[in-house]
Amino acid sequence: MEADITSQAVGLASNTDFSIWKLFIRADIIVKSVIIILIASSIYSWAIIIEKIKLFKKINLTTEEFENKFWKSKSAETFYNNLPANVDDPMANVFKNSMQVLLKSKRSTNLNEKMSRMLEINIEQQMTKIEKSYTFLATVGSTAPFIGLFGTVWGIMNSFQSIAISRNTSLAIVAPGIAEALFATALGLLAAIPAVVAYNKFNNDSKKYSQKLENFSKRLLSII
Repeated sequence: MEADITSQAVGLASNTDFSIWKLFIRADIIVKSVIIILIASSIYSWAIIIEKIKLFKKINLTTEEFENKFWKSKSAETFYNNLPANVDDPMANVFKNSMQVLLKSKRSTNLNEKMSRMLEINIEQQMTKIEKSYTFLATVGSTAPFIGLFGTVWGIMNSFQSIAISRNTSLAIVAPGIAEALFATALGLLAAIPAVVAYNKFNNDSKKYSQKLENFSKRLLSII
């Protein structure tokens, strides 16, 4: 008798342990899958966020340095000839690729049109590289709350099933399932909020940088 009481007490104690690990262990395969998906999405989102922060910090510095050197140079062709073989700055790449077309088409009658089109293409290529992985951030920001909500609904359904099976409306019966459900919701928000904030910030930074490249291309066309 005492052994049965002790085992029931242990079982009740384990069910009332609401640590993150215990919530995950007690969850069924569907809720576990939701939790794993959300945690993986959050980790990858933060990896993208950190990488983009470093990228914008780097290109803002290198672009400013490139512009200062370019406008102090004697001519665009001289500056182009002194560029290193491998440049890692988007604006420098736009200039380098466009100058290659210019030098090959010096005698062309529609040189201005060719240069303008080439500058547009080069800017688009560089912005595509910069904006890589934005879609993932936007997807996580828009879908993670609903994925978490799915886990929540599933956990609450399990709680009601527990009530029906045990015919006991005690909080100790339904609390674990509800806790698992709310944990999935919290993870969904935890993944979505940073992704949305980061996407909006990086999207704004990209527009500013794109405008900077377009301004440079216009000034470059005017001196050619």
